[in-house]
Order: sequence, then structure tokens, then C-alpha cells
Amino acid sequence: MLNTTGQVALVTGSSRGIGLAAAKALAHAGIAVAVNGPSDDAELRAAVAEVAAIGPAVAAPFDVTDIADHAAALGRIEAALGPLTTLVNNAGVGVLNRGDVLDVSEASWDRCMNVNAKAMFFLAQAFATRLLGRRRDQSLFHSIINVTSANAIAVAVHRAEYCASKAAAAMVSKALAVRLGAENIAVYDVQPGLIATEMTSAVIGSYHKRAEAGLTLLPRVGQPEEMGTIIASLATGRLPYTTGQVISADAGMLVSRF
Repeated sequence: MLNTTGQVALVTGSSRGIGLAAAKALAHAGIAVAVNGPSDDAELRAAVAEVAAIGPAVAAPFDVTDIADHAAALGRIEAALGPLTTLVNNAGVGVLNRGDVLDVSEASWDRCMNVNAKAMFFLAQAFATRLLGRRRDQSLFHSIINVTSANAIAVAVHRAEYCASKAAAAMVSKALAVRLGAENIAVYDVQPGLIATEMTSAVIGSYHKRAEAGLTLLPRVGQPEEMGTIIASLATGRLPYTTGQVISADAGMLVSRF
């Protein structure tokens, strides 16, 4: 499939998991995709090959925490694919060690905050500044889609620093939506729940059991491809006249009940 929409997307952390699923879904929707990983390694090249089999795609290796490189990285992508219209801030990390909140290390706190909140904030800032600094085709849909977590709201006490970083990212989404609405740039916060990815592989067995036991209203664990479908729907404007929304992709896990 060709770039039939005229849109160009950067998906951070897209060499695997939700990011790769999102990159493939965007390609299926006719969007050219820059596939990102921290380095130009075999995993990133394999991911690019998967996306390129669907539509236009390039590798965009850069470390999202290297804020000084953000503008140059966006420039390299545009030189290869054309003007960016879409940013999917998906790159994220988990905690160094699960355990008591009273034992969280500064290193684990800083790692979560730097990747999950600080990097996504400043990359969104660089992306938005780039868009506002040029004449844009108003017929194209422009958006920032931040992938945070159900843990932006719900506490997982053994991963407190992760929860804190995702809560910060969720607030960043709101702030960006308020600032960019008048510029016709939509901002969304996708909050996945129990999803089967490499990051959750160590605990996915317990997730399956808890979902089947009623933790989620739909009694199963979600798949990366389902998150990809949600992200592609947002990126292509299939939720018209919306911005600032939280998309709770958690099978109803956080619905209040008693």
C-alpha cells in the first residue's frame, strides 16, 4: 500500500510490541512510517522490513532521551519521507526492580521519568514547534498520540515509579491538547491495560488469570495489534471533533464497580 493519505508518522519505540503493531497499522492505513529504536540494530531493521512490506517506511534510529538530537532526528525523517503529520510517543520502560515503594531507587525513578515523561514531552515539543513553524496542508490530519498506561490512574504499588511517570505523561497530554487545539493539532492519551508484550512477558501468566477472574470486564488480556488499531484510528481522524481524550484501552478494568 502506498502513502495514500499524505500523512507521515514517527512511532517511537516501534521495533517491537505496541509500537511495532502501531507502525504496521498506520502503514495499512496508508501512512508513511518512521520506525524508531535507540540504535540501528537487527531488531530495528527487522521491524522496518515488516512495515515496509506494507507501505513506505524508513528506520529512524535515535535515543528519545537525547533531547538535543530531537530536532535533527525529525529533520532526517522528513528528508526521507516528507513533512511529518503524526507523532506517536510510544517508547517506554519499566522499573529496574519490582518491590516495595519504600525501596525504589533513584536510578529506577530517573529512568522511568526520563523515558516515559521527559523524553515524550520534549519530543512532542520539538514536533509541534516544527509543525507550527511552517505552512501546513490543512486538509491533512495532524496529531500527537501519547501511549501512557492504565497505571497513570491505577496504582501498582510494586511499580510506583512507573505509575508516577505515566501519570506525568498523562498530564503532558492534557497540556499539549490545550495548547495545540487552536492550531488544529489533536492530542490523545492512549492508556493500555493488560497487554501481552515483551515488557509484560514475565508476568503475563498472572495477567491472564486475573483477567479471566474478573479484573477486566472483557475476560482476557489485550494484544498489541488491538492497540495498533486504536492508534491508527486516532491518527486518521476517525474520532472527529475530539482532542484531549483519554482512550482507556483496558477492557473496562478501571470501570468503578462494587
